[in-house]
Amino acid sequence: MILKAYQSSIYSKLKSPAILLLFIVLIQACSSTKYIADDQSIVKKVTIDSVDKRFEEQAYNYVQKDIRPLSAFSINVPLYNLFNTKDGRYKTNNIKPFGTPPAILDSTLVEISRNQIEKFLAGKGYFSAKVTADVAVKNKKAEIRFKASQGKPSYIDKISDSIFTPSVKSVYHSTKPTFSRLHEGMQYDVDSLTYEREQIYRVMKENGYFYFLRPYVNFDVIETEKPEKVDLRLNITDPPKGPHKQYNIDYTHMIIAPSPDGFPDSVRSKLSKDTVGGIIFTDFSKRYRRNPIVRYDFLKKGDMFDIRNENLTYDRLYELNIFKNVKIDYYNRDSTSNKIIPIILLTPQKVMSNRVEGEVPFNGGTVGFNLSNTYTNNNLFRGAERFELQVKGGLQSRIGNGSKPFKDIYQRDFSVSASISVPRLIIPFYNPELGGNGMPHTTFSSSYIYALQKDISVRNIFINSVTYDWFETKSKLHSFTPLNFEYRFGNIEPGVDSVTLNNNIYYAALLNRKDFTLGMKYVYTLNNDKLNQYRTFVYLRGGIDIAGNLLQAITSITGAERDPNRSNTAKIFGLPFNQYVRPEVDLRWYKHLGGEKQFIARLNAGVGYAYGNAINYGIPFEKLFFAGGSSGIRAWQARTLGPGNYNREVISTPEARKAFFGLDQLGEMKIETNFEYRCTLVRNFLGAKLKGAAFVDAGNVWNLNNSSFIFNVDEAEREKTLFKLSKLAQQVAIGTGIGFRYDVQYFVFRFDVGIKLKDPQFSGNDQWVIGKLFSGTKEFKDSYNATHSPDTYRFVQYNFGIGMPF
Repeated sequence: MILKAYQSSIYSKLKSPAILLLFIVLIQACSSTKYIADDQSIVKKVTIDSVDKRFEEQAYNYVQKDIRPLSAFSINVPLYNLFNTKDGRYKTNNIKPFGTPPAILDSTLVEISRNQIEKFLAGKGYFSAKVTADVAVKNKKAEIRFKASQGKPSYIDKISDSIFTPSVKSVYHSTKPTFSRLHEGMQYDVDSLTYEREQIYRVMKENGYFYFLRPYVNFDVIETEKPEKVDLRLNITDPPKGPHKQYNIDYTHMIIAPSPDGFPDSVRSKLSKDTVGGIIFTDFSKRYRRNPIVRYDFLKKGDMFDIRNENLTYDRLYELNIFKNVKIDYYNRDSTSNKIIPIILLTPQKVMSNRVEGEVPFNGGTVGFNLSNTYTNNNLFRGAERFELQVKGGLQSRIGNGSKPFKDIYQRDFSVSASISVPRLIIPFYNPELGGNGMPHTTFSSSYIYALQKDISVRNIFINSVTYDWFETKSKLHSFTPLNFEYRFGNIEPGVDSVTLNNNIYYAALLNRKDFTLGMKYVYTLNNDKLNQYRTFVYLRGGIDIAGNLLQAITSITGAERDPNRSNTAKIFGLPFNQYVRPEVDLRWYKHLGGEKQFIARLNAGVGYAYGNAINYGIPFEKLFFAGGSSGIRAWQARTLGPGNYNREVISTPEARKAFFGLDQLGEMKIETNFEYRCTLVRNFLGAKLKGAAFVDAGNVWNLNNSSFIFNVDEAEREKTLFKLSKLAQQVAIGTGIGFRYDVQYFVFRFDVGIKLKDPQFSGNDQWVIGKLFSGTKEFKDSYNATHSPDTYRFVQYNFGIGMPF
């Protein structure tokens, strides 16, 4: 009976995945050998023997890709077979772009691979290395075995150099300790020589040698009397016309094309002749003011040529987001002079654009949609000022229990926002020169938000702010909002019954109040530029939101009467003001495990604390924290977890549970931890990478004092929502699951399946709900639904999204 109930409850959830899995298995079972000619074979295995373990993986990369078999678990070959076979043979035309063809044995490619592996070993110091290739074929399946006879490696005995230009020799020897990998006694490695050559080229380009080229650098490998030792000599030769020269920047031409079509030949004779600050600025498009553009030319008159300044100029001019093409040429008027003239050619892009976007947020139990229209002008005041106007609307609906999508709409949102972002820091009486590590911005923004919760409340919020963003280094970003003004007012819907209001005095006041906030924010971000890289690093995003202190000081000076403990708050313009502090931190450790494998450990925590004028008033509703969701504890839908051991059965009626869905499970404190392993499953799956993830999430939200709890329940129930270190283990929710990420390079489609392991709304051993998933599922759900209607219990949570969760 238990087995029957269990099968019935999960059959519908497992049906589609099971069919898909069976389909893939059946395809995988089909052998590719039946589609090839009788004189052909499919390569099933390639091995490389007797190669130093340090170089095995690199040596394998020299096996030609067309004879390198895919993993036995890959579905790329079966997919290729499905779409690209006809009449029992592989197609020769009209090839569909699905999957990857099998590796067909080719003796020519085997010989090329053998030769390349041999050359690779010679480049690692095994000058006498020999490689043989053996091929074994059985039933049209081939195995290739490359066997190496490495011999003994050679080591570098002495290192010398021959550099003809004295100034080049001086620059090389003064900078060599900062980059060189070459040292006496090391094993000969051609990769180290290539690296040295590239670093010498870089250093010369950074020290004025504009015409320096890579071919000027070469190495002589000299045999010695000892067979396992070689001497190494670095040569930096001179150009045919004489010694290397260092060059300085003369004046700069900055020229903007008349249109996005580029430069017609006729405009070249009409260049401006006015030189200001060493720059001749010519704008044939008549769209741009001079100063906002020339500010990001780092090739300054009189400076020694440095390729880093050239790259910096490229980066910042592109980051202005007003040019579709940036090109820097150089002109040397006199071959005997050491001055060069940069010519910066800029092609403008379209100034205005309009973007319509939509999404369908879907979670177990709810479905919705958001639709937005964004108008952008990238050059509002002819100085690369970015103006953005967005109109956005959406709704969320309950599903399940026989209810059709969008039949039971419980939430509607609408917002209008406008912002102007200026590519510099606008600070009164101060003009900092920034931009060496990233483009600074000053952003003025204003927005209006309308939020309706069916049968509960309507919230209206106006937000205005000024924000400065700048880079301390490429990895350290600062964001400071010295002025953040928020005005909000709410109304309790007339249809809310008196019983609900009486049991919800605190929450009614929270939603119905009118107030405003004057404060500031600061956010520090570390290593955001490394998030898309496979490397080991720590990411940090820490911020703090402070409000009300200035207004508190002003009202204290004016002698305004107040007694916050008795809800007699000080007012500005007749409205109470918020006073709180709200720090939040997102700390992550990214561990690279080789290839495209990664482990991430994350801690996301925050707390909101009201004090002073709002000590008995609480922090604003929008500043409360929630747990769950596609970027948090993924086994729970957003806003359906906590606070603490809170259980919704304390709400007396199904109508009240339905009305307050998504509103009653918020808190003043949040702690979430995530542990995730990521890897690549298939490198070419329908034209993109299919990546996988396995994760464990834990955490919750809490209240900090009894008065913050929404419903008017007894003291024991209120205590369950409070954060206490001694009860932390009992109040933490734990979920696990797997995920798939379809990576199409520019963005990632994400699908995660979360499973509840431990649910803090229950007590004792009953918190480990994972056991109920496999035994007594129906009885458990029936019991839960009887006390939580219209809520239903879901062990599994599905999350769709775009982009990585963190």
